[in-house]
Amino acid sequence: MGIKDWTNPYQVAEELIKKALLEDAALEDAASEALDVSGNVFVKCHVRTREDIVVAGINLSAIVFSLLPGEVKVEVLVSEGQKTKAGTIIATLCGPAGYVLSGERVFLNILGRLCGIATMTSEFVNLCAETGVEILDTRKTTPGMRALEKYAVRMGGGVNHRFSLADMAMLKDNHLAAIGGVSNLKQVILRLREKNIPIEVEVDSIDQLRFVLPLMPDRILLDNMSLSDLQEAVSLTGDLDIYLEASGGINLFTVKAVAETGVDGISVGMLTHSVKSSDIGLDWFYDFDQEF
Repeated sequence: MGIKDWTNPYQVAEELIKKALLEDAALEDAASEALDVSGNVFVKCHVRTREDIVVAGINLSAIVFSLLPGEVKVEVLVSEGQKTKAGTIIATLCGPAGYVLSGERVFLNILGRLCGIATMTSEFVNLCAETGVEILDTRKTTPGMRALEKYAVRMGGGVNHRFSLADMAMLKDNHLAAIGGVSNLKQVILRLREKNIPIEVEVDSIDQLRFVLPLMPDRILLDNMSLSDLQEAVSLTGDLDIYLEASGGINLFTVKAVAETGVDGISVGMLTHSVKSSDIGLDWFYDFDQEF
């Protein structure tokens, strides 16, 4: 893939959509060809939500139609990050029927996926709104779609954690196992300080936290801790300039209680690895003179 910046959702989307159109054999649709409508029958379509959603990726998914031979015009009627009710028309398509049919599924697949992520993120954010705690994503993303999925998290009000391994040195349980445990961490952190890169260390007990705090990493990941342990971790950290991140199986039923412990952020893998795509459809209008 000829992507120069993997963090740029527009660059990633264009390359991804090119492959998706090839995968779907978008220009080899025998059904559309048999209708003989590729270039001589024009349609108008409404892109309509079938459930309450937060919009994300409407402009990204519209790249589909810029990559097809026929000129399909996309008019976006909502803003990215906008909350919309079921039945809302979020965009219109206008162009040759055959090319609308060719790109319809790829367009809706990407749009539905990104709106689903933004919608779920918004639910987590709303539950924690009064606490000021950040809802963070993870690297548990669909391969090749990370820039798009992290974009959708932002549209839902979430905050992006590191994009890749290069953005932050995150020393997790397997890293600690590789060096023989947390007691050997000091030299590793000293070497990382020379690289001038942010450092995060994962701990899963208060004892580990007590050992790590004097090493002053930028962030500490509190993994699968009880609410009482999270509260104690916040108390122990006090005024130290260390960001405390809670993680580990947190869902919509538990996130508010975790937020109320006083941590700075909560990372939620399910924002991207277990999300349900939003239900969005395409309604067709064949007559240009028909009112929208």
